[in-house]
Amino acid sequence: MPNTLQLERLLARAEAVLGRFEATLPAPPPTPDWTTAIAFRWRKSNGRGWLQAIRQPHPVRLAELNNIDDQKNRMVDNTRQFVAGKPANNVLLTGTRGSGKSSLVKAVLNEFSTHGLRLIEVDKEDLVDLADIVDLIEGRNERFIIFCDDLSFEAGETAYKALKSVLDGSISAPPDNVLIYATSNRRHLMPEYFSENLETKRVDDEIHPGEATEEKISLSERFGLWISFYPFSQDDYLNIVNHWLRYLGVNENVIAHSERDALNWALGRGSRSGRVAWQFARDLAGKQPSNRKPAK
Repeated sequence: MPNTLQLERLLARAEAVLGRFEATLPAPPPTPDWTTAIAFRWRKSNGRGWLQAIRQPHPVRLAELNNIDDQKNRMVDNTRQFVAGKPANNVLLTGTRGSGKSSLVKAVLNEFSTHGLRLIEVDKEDLVDLADIVDLIEGRNERFIIFCDDLSFEAGETAYKALKSVLDGSISAPPDNVLIYATSNRRHLMPEYFSENLETKRVDDEIHPGEATEEKISLSERFGLWISFYPFSQDDYLNIVNHWLRYLGVNENVIAHSERDALNWALGRGSRSGRVAWQFARDLAGKQPSNRKPAK
């Protein structure tokens, strides 16, 4: 009988210790509510990842993106195929900074969200969790874009291997309700060094790149659709400036006399891009007595 009493006391103490230990553990990640948002962000804390709904996604629309009509058409065609359940490609958008790569992805989401399109933003550091993210959404009726913004890898990084697996599939085929859209300033996503050219070999009059170059090309080649963006001409830049000034409600007379200031603004930043045009428009609109629309 005493042994039974001691055992009961021991079990009670063990339960108390386990209760205190469980209280220190992080709460399990919440199940995403797919009906409350069209965009989500992969977040991590204490080694656990979960999908956080973005309550106010960027409202940019396709009609607001000027001077990139060819890029828009190719993105819209590919995404339309995807939401219709037809074959479509993963997309790599590359080129000059501030030219509208990320905005185009956000605008495509807004265009097709009513057709079941959803977006999940994943930081480069969390690409190792891609397999877990895909497991969460595989088999759902929605169509998902996994969005990696400003993607590039430095020498020695290994996260790109997880990206390769999802792009082409590992031992299992990639889910048909998932595509990856990535933006980068690097066409091959990884740094390229002059010394790598020395590895190039000539075999039967054919040029064969070295192993380092082949490794870099093999990653970008897994994206079926490449969309390139280029620096804007002066006229293109000014057209975009005028568009945003009108959007922000600036008086036409002020717009007509803003050209020199807009060019000086771009010169000071060393770039003529859609981002620079938007920043100038915000600055000038904010100096006006009143505006029709608030800045985004």
